[in-house]
Amino acid sequence: MARVLEVRRDDLRTARIVDAAPAPLGDDQVHFAVERFGLTANNVTYAVLGDRLRYWTFFPSLEAGWGRVPAWGFARAVETRCAEVPEATRVFGYVPMGGEFIVTARRVDERGLHDGSAHRAELPAAYNAYRRAEPGNRDDATMVLQPLFLTAVLLARTLAGASRVILSSASSKTALGTAYLLRRGGNEVAGITASVDFVNAVGVYDEVVGYEAVEELERRPTTFVDLAGNARVRAAVHRHLGDALEASIVVGATHVDAGGQEGTLPGPRPTFFFAPDHLRAGLDAEALDTFRELLEWSAGWLELERRDGPEAVLTAWDETVAGRVPPTTGLSLAL
Repeated sequence: MARVLEVRRDDLRTARIVDAAPAPLGDDQVHFAVERFGLTANNVTYAVLGDRLRYWTFFPSLEAGWGRVPAWGFARAVETRCAEVPEATRVFGYVPMGGEFIVTARRVDERGLHDGSAHRAELPAAYNAYRRAEPGNRDDATMVLQPLFLTAVLLARTLAGASRVILSSASSKTALGTAYLLRRGGNEVAGITASVDFVNAVGVYDEVVGYEAVEELERRPTTFVDLAGNARVRAAVHRHLGDALEASIVVGATHVDAGGQEGTLPGPRPTFFFAPDHLRAGLDAEALDTFRELLEWSAGWLELERRDGPEAVLTAWDETVAGRVPPTTGLSLAL
């Protein structure tokens, strides 16, 4: 038995810790126990979009109405029926928040393996890859930042030709990484945030406004990137900028209570940016080098905080869903 976090799929504020036992192993299967995992608003996005993008399918709960939110973390093999993945093999990849999980090892090599389990076969391949990982001093930063900053790298590439980019949820780590790369590439970048002072202090935006001050943004050619998933803010941006909007891109959904329907909006129709769709060919060396650059840059403003045990993990989830974790904090958790 191992403890794992589960949440109500229809009420993300309701969470619990349960004991879960994995099924017996079949041929080529490996039983992994989760060591640590990162928690950010990105995990809230997984839960908000859990039905639409099938995030609940990766690590299904045994009880209807409950779900195990995926996270990025480290796990170690505790039982195996695959000779190429011996016990004690440590990997980094997509894991449940605590507990244990079973993978069907495929494409095993010195770098890692892929999960070929039937229930994950139709899910994005980027989430099914596990790389071998010895313990290191950047483990906490990797768990918290890799999925966010790699999304930032992909977003910055997509937006490279934009004359001006406005990012909502501008204090989020994905937005900060994207703004850093766009500014470095010569783009003009504005941010919309509830944390104006912090975002200004980081210094990667040309202009920063609060959510109540969208009308202060100058009306000129702009690409809007919505990382908050807040329908009211998206509607305000569209109505204010109108025909000046060249594109409207939805990336995340960190504002749990503000999805809603915005009705017919002026300007371009919002389109969804799904990072795994941009990873089908894998990560090239330039993307990995850029991620490492972002990792070094973040050390100047991000504090990594470890929390261990059931109560600490439940509290961390509650704070993250409610948006109470400071943007300067990255959470590394263990059950």
